[in-house]
Amino acid sequence: MATPLVEKQPIRRAGLFPLLRDDLRCVFERDPAARNLLEVLTTYPGVHALLAHRFAHRLWRGKWRYPARVLSALARLLTGIDIHPGARIGRRFFIDHGMGVVIGETAEIGDDCTLYHGVTLGGTSWNPGKRHPTLEDGVMVGAGAKILGPVTIGRGARVGANAVVIEDVAPSMTVVGIPGRVVLPPERRRTSHGIDLDHHLMPDPVGKAIQCLMERIGNLEAQVAAAGIAAQAPEADCSTCLDASPALCSGQAAAQTPRHPS
Repeated sequence: MATPLVEKQPIRRAGLFPLLRDDLRCVFERDPAARNLLEVLTTYPGVHALLAHRFAHRLWRGKWRYPARVLSALARLLTGIDIHPGARIGRRFFIDHGMGVVIGETAEIGDDCTLYHGVTLGGTSWNPGKRHPTLEDGVMVGAGAKILGPVTIGRGARVGANAVVIEDVAPSMTVVGIPGRVVLPPERRRTSHGIDLDHHLMPDPVGKAIQCLMERIGNLEAQVAAAGIAAQAPEADCSTCLDASPALCSGQAAAQTPRHPS
């Protein structure tokens, strides 16, 4: 079970080995499949990629740019995780599974963040300077999500699986959909501690909008019928709705059975 966010300590540069120790410890807190240290060290690609990045980032800061890029490329080859050595990553960072994760050069990741496979922290500009996202402490990003541009994801926010985020997200909020839409204010979060992994229970703002439109159309049709105005009959061949779900259509279209070309 995930632990609550650790309170920020006064800003100071952490040593390399304390960082590595924290990186290993957090795996056991966030992955119930982790059984022992040997297993984590030898079979977790997210751990391997992060360990390599810690060393590559030190080389990058020391102006050893080419060796840093070589080490980063080797880590990508072995793990499938691409972390630019210039990216700044805080304490207790965990990449679960990890295949396909991409973290750009100017990305900044705070403490206690979690990423799942297929996540991209990418840029939207070819201009130098800050062009990748900033994740504040305790952010969780679901599988396949894309966060693009120099946006900021606030402390404790969650990004749902496959969401595409192109705007800032306030702390403790949840974002789903394409483009990302903020849902669930803090008072309606499913849990007050740890990390909520119930992505399938997140609301669908697009589906909700369609449902509202359908209800509105039904109300308007009822008003037209009550006024004695003849409404246009539904199309006899509503193949789109029938292929999706007959319950979505009414009248003749709902009574029809799908017709397939011979």
